[in-house]
Amino acid sequence: MIVSFPRHADPARPFSHGVSGGPSSLAPELVAFVEAAIPSVWALETLILLRSAPDRDWTMDQIVAELRANPALVADCVASLQRAGLVHERDGVARYAPASPGLAVLADALQDAYRQRPVSLVNLITTRRQDPLKGFADSFRLGGRKP
Repeated sequence: MIVSFPRHADPARPFSHGVSGGPSSLAPELVAFVEAAIPSVWALETLILLRSAPDRDWTMDQIVAELRANPALVADCVASLQRAGLVHERDGVARYAPASPGLAVLADALQDAYRQRPVSLVNLITTRRQDPLKGFADSFRLGGRKP
């Protein structure tokens, strides 16, 4: 799946930010991009790592070592980013490779937002969906009653 997004009305400032610290302070285009293409903070970190050296081929072991992550987690993140059209992976080697110039612009804006508003971005990623494990655990509370 390749993600595409409409251009902002003002080409000079395609990803302006509001003043508050919540996810609403992020541009709507960036929020839509994150919701469609970035399933976790680990995926965000993986994308930023690969984007930091766009001409480099990264083995899965190198990504695991750099992020200090679990190999299965890294493989899932790379697969998600590939489905989103941001990364190309083949035979255990991954590289930052946006499928379109628009995706490259969004990835740039994403990294800028992570540098400028990390809490807003992390909150957007972590709160946009109910945690399935929490829902599962809650189903066992007091005979299935939720507080």
